[in-house]
Amino acid sequence: MPQNEAKGKKATKKPSVKAEAGKKPTAIDEIMATIKNMTVLELSELVKALEAEFGVSAPAPVAALAEAAAPAPAAAEEKTEFTVILKDIGANKISVIRAVRELTTLGLKEAKDFVESAPQTVKEGVSKDEATAVKQKLEAAGATVEVK
Repeated sequence: MPQNEAKGKKATKKPSVKAEAGKKPTAIDEIMATIKNMTVLELSELVKALEAEFGVSAPAPVAALAEAAAPAPAAAEEKTEFTVILKDIGANKISVIRAVRELTTLGLKEAKDFVESAPQTVKEGVSKDEATAVKQKLEAAGATVEVK
């Protein structure tokens, strides 16, 4: 209220519903009338003062709760698409090249270049079962594989 008066504005009290009905305004009606005349900054300071005075915290607005709750279920959902990455070819390069040729449409030269330039993405956007099968095949050939 002091800031409103300092700006030359006069605080006007609106009569409450109870006061209009011919009843004497209660303390709650007076507080509500005062709050209605406060600026957003003053209301923010009031909330902070109430939190400090009474050791409580004001809950987040419902709109903020809805926004905050929305990403949580998305994170809890099980991933459906996976990427298989060849990290290292290991000691048995020829077996890994053969496995890569079987898993992809690459020719011998392309598969050799692909394997030698590890880390490389072998399969992208595949199901969990297919990603597991690709990983097992490459690991059996001696490669180090990661599934993301």
